[in-house]
Amino acid sequence: MFLIVGYVIILASALGTYAVHGNLLALWVPLEYIAIVGLMIGYFVASNSIGLIKATVGAIPGVLKGSKYNKAYYVDALAMLFEILAKVRKEGLMSIEGDIENPEASPIFSKYPNIVHDHHVIEFTTDYLRMMVGGNLNTVEIESLMDVELENHHHEAAEPGHVVGAVAGAVPAFGIVVAVMGVVNVMGSVGSPPAVLGKMIGGALVGTFLGILVSYGFVEPIGKLMEQKAHADGTIYKLIKMVLLASMSGYAPQVAIEFGRKTLGAHDRPGFTELEAELKARKGK
Repeated sequence: MFLIVGYVIILASALGTYAVHGNLLALWVPLEYIAIVGLMIGYFVASNSIGLIKATVGAIPGVLKGSKYNKAYYVDALAMLFEILAKVRKEGLMSIEGDIENPEASPIFSKYPNIVHDHHVIEFTTDYLRMMVGGNLNTVEIESLMDVELENHHHEAAEPGHVVGAVAGAVPAFGIVVAVMGVVNVMGSVGSPPAVLGKMIGGALVGTFLGILVSYGFVEPIGKLMEQKAHADGTIYKLIKMVLLASMSGYAPQVAIEFGRKTLGAHDRPGFTELEAELKARKGK
């Protein structure tokens, strides 16, 4: 939503102030628009693998949506982990074998459909719970494995943002290319009247204007939002990591989820008493 609002402000600032003393029709040079868009697409395709192209195109619609990882989601995640770990403490590790093998049918996991339907999150959780059930755990080694997996996940999640950022960095140069092409065209008409030459030169300079405006006003914000979203979406994995590691280290479920709660930012973190009250309320259901 704010992306669209930002675009409107950018266009109003750029075109609105120009319209006060200029003719907006002078900026309408369709071939230059086509050339810049074509150069952008060409650069994007030429500099990335097919997998990264698909990932980037697939990630673009996500910038228009808010992150699903909000306070309510984190409370659900903490409550789910608490229930699992409480069951382990009461009935033993083998008691959760059925839950982790078929989360959709699990009496615990099925209470949290938003998490169960998040394939990567539920897979990350159940994989490490499965290792716990397997026994003979070395907490240091498990933490190292988690760190490697999270680093790979963050790298993959951040790549689309880096790709869009690279395209944004190239667009001003493409604007110069289009402007130079226009100047070359002007050089072939040096015998024309000054009024005609002035219009042609103005049209050529539109390429530079477009390149800078499209880059910093439209493409780069998308890249920045993608990077921010990738960073925000990684928090849930840190939460799960800290809770499970705390449990592996022998802490009680109530203490283990506190480790996870502390990984959250101020805007998404439930208060200690708030989370405690939520867990008690859910336990009573």
